[in-house]
Amino acid sequence: MKVYSKQTVQHVNASIEECWAFFSSPRNLQKITPKTMGFQITDFDEKNMYAGQIIQYKVSPLLGIKLPWVTEITIVKEGSYFIDEQRFGPYALWHHKHFFEPTENGVKMTDLVHYALPFGFLGRMMNTLVVKHKLKEIFEYREKKVNEIFNSK
Repeated sequence: MKVYSKQTVQHVNASIEECWAFFSSPRNLQKITPKTMGFQITDFDEKNMYAGQIIQYKVSPLLGIKLPWVTEITIVKEGSYFIDEQRFGPYALWHHKHFFEPTENGVKMTDLVHYALPFGFLGRMMNTLVVKHKLKEIFEYREKKVNEIFNSK
């Protein structure tokens, strides 16, 4: 299984408390996900993020085909980082770390995703042709939305 990684870094003009409150709330995921993904939370317990929390979604990453996706919040260190991992969905592996570091002018936010695709050689081809570009697009959209929310003040 080939494991890929994607890292992004963004500065957020907000306090660590404001930043953490926004990004640690599953309710805000849809606000920073492209509409083209057909992203919809279908089940979660409406609580603030905690280790062990299960969140269920529907996503349409390709051709409008709806796919179920289940993630678990596996680790939470309040105000510092959290990790979500896919339990069921389109990836063979999805491990997403979200780091938040206070800076003089706000927060440095770093995302590090490790992922793998199913289907061996076909999955590797799909990554080259589609998936890595789609992830780049998703994170670019997220950066734009975060700038609109926090950095345009």
